[in-house]
Parts: sequence; structure tokens; C-alpha cells
Amino acid sequence: MNGPACEQRSFSHAYGDVELVTRTDPASWRGSLRLLHLGVLQVASEETDAVEVVRTTRDTAADGRTHLFARLQLHGTALVFQDGRRARLRPGGLVFYDAGRPFSVVLPEEQRARVLMVPRPLLRLGEAELSRVTAKVIDDTPDSPGALLLPLLDGLVREIDAVAPATREDLARAVADLLAALAATRSTGAEAADTGPSAGTGQAAMLDRVKATIEARLAEPELSPGVLAAEHGISLRYLHKLFQERGTTVGGWIRRRRLEACRAELARPSAADRTIAAVAARWGFASPTHFSHAFRKAYGVSPVQYRGQRQGG
Repeated sequence: MNGPACEQRSFSHAYGDVELVTRTDPASWRGSLRLLHLGVLQVASEETDAVEVVRTTRDTAADGRTHLFARLQLHGTALVFQDGRRARLRPGGLVFYDAGRPFSVVLPEEQRARVLMVPRPLLRLGEAELSRVTAKVIDDTPDSPGALLLPLLDGLVREIDAVAPATREDLARAVADLLAALAATRSTGAEAADTGPSAGTGQAAMLDRVKATIEARLAEPELSPGVLAAEHGISLRYLHKLFQERGTTVGGWIRRRRLEACRAELARPSAADRTIAAVAARWGFASPTHFSHAFRKAYGVSPVQYRGQRQGG
């Protein structure tokens, strides 16, 4: 690990132009950043002493970076300032912030984090919605979407170093979908707080909310169009229309997301001791036979064959 002047180049290469500001003797400061490309995502493993990471208006204009950061705090605390808001992040929590606008990340103590850099389109939110999710903590408060989705995200991110390069694209898609679901739930909560429950109910916004609910309840076998329509206060006809206008169906989307989640899990070395039936059940498939048939139809191989290919068996 090196001093801030040296590490500033590593941070700027990964994040876009930033300045590292330390209030201690620079010669004694220690920090490191390791960058990994994960398909369309980039993931930085960050470990530092106390420091402030600053990105100014001049920095944003100079390099034109527009990705979103998703910071998953592992150890120590972080304060994220953007858009006039402050988010205090503790271990296990997540916060989004935008490389396209100035921000400051204050790290008051020795800390570790995983920072994911996500292209804007992958979050599937409009600019107004994106501006509502920055610098707002997503945590594992009981009964919140984060209580289910954050442990899944943390588990996937921890697998990054272990998976084979051929599997990283699958893992990237799974991580991106979880981040999109978390962003959508945060946007929905922010919108309700800012404008009241009756505002902002456009089709795209409603579809994002429904998809976020699907993501949060993917493991529930009883998840159905009727359950989703009731939860969001819309008719079944309108729900089906939302998906049909995008070339799919409600049931088809749920099945696709379950299959993608199973495929990602089958590729993970840490899940090698789980049976195929256990993986299927974990993601809402009530019948192992039905799961195996659907998996082969979608990917051209059986779950057993896919696991063997991805784990070198």
C-alpha cells in the first residue's frame, strides 16, 4: 500500500478524476485499490486509512465519466455527499452515487469496501429517478427489499475472485440485475416521500417497481401475476399490458429471472455442494423436473452439464 499521491492515480484510473485528501501525515497514510473487469461492470476492492475522495465539477467535465457507483461497505464507515444529501454507510449497507456529478466520500477511519461501477442503462431508471437514489443508504432493515437483496448481492460480489473468467459474464448480469432492483426500490421509496403515492405512476416507473418486487420475491414459489397486481394496486389486465408491450409476459419474466439466478448459482464454486434440487427450490422452482426441463430449453444443456462445464468438472 502506498501514500495518497501515488494511489490517487489508481483511484482516478478506476473512478474518474478524483483527489485524495488526507488530514494526517501523507507519508504514513496507506491505501490500495484493486480493479477487476466483470463483463460490463468494473469492481474495485478498496482498502484505505482515513481519507476523503473528492470529485469536482471540473473533474466531471474533464473526463466525461457517467457511470454510477454502487458502494458496498465491508468494514468501517463512509459518508457520501452528493446532490445536497449525506448518506452514512455502515458495514453491510449500500449507496449509489453518480460519476457524472460532483461528490465527496469521507472515510473517517480505516475501512474496506467493494465499489461497483455500473453503466447507467443497466439500472433501467430515467435521469430524474437516478437523481433520487444517489446518496441514500440502502440497508437490511427487516422486511425491506434490502433485507433480501443485499445478502444476495454481497454473496455474488464475494464470488468474483473465485469464478472462472468464462463465468464472469453470467455473474455480471446477475449483479447488474440485483443493483437495478435495489435502485428501483430506492427510487420508489424516494418518489413516495417526495411527491406522494399518487404521483409518478407512468408505465416505465410502474414496470420498474413490479420488476423490483419480482427480484425481491423471486424465491417464493407462490409469486404470480395476481400477487404482483394486488401488491401494486393495479389490475391484472394492466400488469399483463406492461410486459406485453415489451415483448414478454409476466410469467415469462419471472421464469427467466429464476433461471438466470439458478444459472449464476450453479456456476459458483461455493455452491458446489448444493444439489440441483436445492438450487431450484432456492429460486422458487417447486419441481426439480420442471426446472431441469426449463433450464435445458433455455440454455441447451442440463443443469448438471452446465455446472460441470463452469466448474471444470
